[in-house]
Amino acid sequence: VMAAGGLRQRLVHLDLKGAPPRAAYLRQVLPLLRTLGATGLLLEYEDTFPYTGPLEPLRAPHAYSRQELQELLGLAKEQGLEVVPLVQSFGHMEFVLKHKEFAHLREVRMFPNALNPHKEESRALVKAMIDHVMALHKDVKWFHIGCDEVYYLGEGEESKQWLQQQENTPEKLCLSHIKAVASCMALSYPTVTPIVWDDMLRGISEETLAESGVPQLVQPMIWDYAADLDVESKGFVLLCLISVLLVWFASAFKGATGVNQSLTLIGHHLQNHLQWLKVASSTPTDVLQGIALTGWQRYDHFSVLCELFPVAIPSLAGCLQALENGGYSETVKENVEKLLGMPNLEIDTFMSTSLGTFPGSTILSLVTQVSFYLKSSVDELLERNRYVTGWFSPYHRKRKIIHPIIMHHFQPDAISLLSKWNAVVQDLQVAMEQVFHNSTVEEWMEENVHPSLQKLQQVVDDLDEAIKAQT
Repeated sequence: VMAAGGLRQRLVHLDLKGAPPRAAYLRQVLPLLRTLGATGLLLEYEDTFPYTGPLEPLRAPHAYSRQELQELLGLAKEQGLEVVPLVQSFGHMEFVLKHKEFAHLREVRMFPNALNPHKEESRALVKAMIDHVMALHKDVKWFHIGCDEVYYLGEGEESKQWLQQQENTPEKLCLSHIKAVASCMALSYPTVTPIVWDDMLRGISEETLAESGVPQLVQPMIWDYAADLDVESKGFVLLCLISVLLVWFASAFKGATGVNQSLTLIGHHLQNHLQWLKVASSTPTDVLQGIALTGWQRYDHFSVLCELFPVAIPSLAGCLQALENGGYSETVKENVEKLLGMPNLEIDTFMSTSLGTFPGSTILSLVTQVSFYLKSSVDELLERNRYVTGWFSPYHRKRKIIHPIIMHHFQPDAISLLSKWNAVVQDLQVAMEQVFHNSTVEEWMEENVHPSLQKLQQVVDDLDEAIKAQT
């Protein structure tokens, strides 16, 4: 089977910078991931790691405790899951550089995303973060140091001066920082191999790469989340890289199709994995370490939430099974349905609202209802109902003018729709509180529920007011 050779390692990425699940929920999920075909986890802690001392400001109020992580990592080990921690060390550093204590380490003074690579203190900060995380991950083989999307690199004052010197280029600046972080890892943790995202290395010549000394120190993770990933051009990228390196691939099972996406379109992600299988089949197995299935929870530290983890479990299941079986077939589909306790896995439309038996499946079913029908049913009632548009317009509502006959035609519908949605949202609230912290539940509800529900509530209130004014 194709997968057996090249994609022996299948790491599931947990992006904890948004909607981090409670530790108890993750404990339920780990055995399922193992059953579905995962061999490890790529843990992107961001602000959920229990940093202490000078790094304490990085720690979000809902960060995991040391004990929770120790239990979780112990369970991962029991399940035979290889854990690879991820700590950003260059770009996507908002969770660090937004704090006043660390703002002086920004590459560009205004923007908290990229670290200034010229300062000794920047490297000391990264080393301290890595040391904190490594202290809890005693026996890891790999450590992901991020380094993707280092926006505005070279635009800071010190960089501009540095770039004025003859031989200096933005590529060299980038490589020298990656090298510094990787060397520091090699010194402190000689048995651990650093992994980096590949995008900042794209377009750097083989020669420049080789000269930089970076290839001896890191393994790049080549990421592409598109359904129509171009297999041939990936082959070319690989040729450039594997002359010097061992590589990883990275696909996506969620969080890659829209910044505020609430439901996962399984077909897109499945196709992405089938394309990666093709790339793997033409890659020499001795250079390919494995694949990480990414599941982004926010596009960056400041953006809104995209699909919640439980919502994307069917997508993850289909993708893992496709990788493990070297493709997707009716048999694979039936197996996924059996493992999730779902009657029918919809690939090309969004999931139906039918329940599965996997942890968090209630959330999937209720989120599907809300995403499909809440806004549309409220809009239908308020914008396409002639009694509202004709006899209870904003003008009428403001002046509390109402024709009694309208009440008769419209009020019962408004009240029953409101009570229907209040009940659904109440159930969703309960289901979400078991899996997530209150801050997540609040954020998701404010983004996805409140706009429509408040509009509806307001109309019902205005009706009451208008009736009172009449009598």
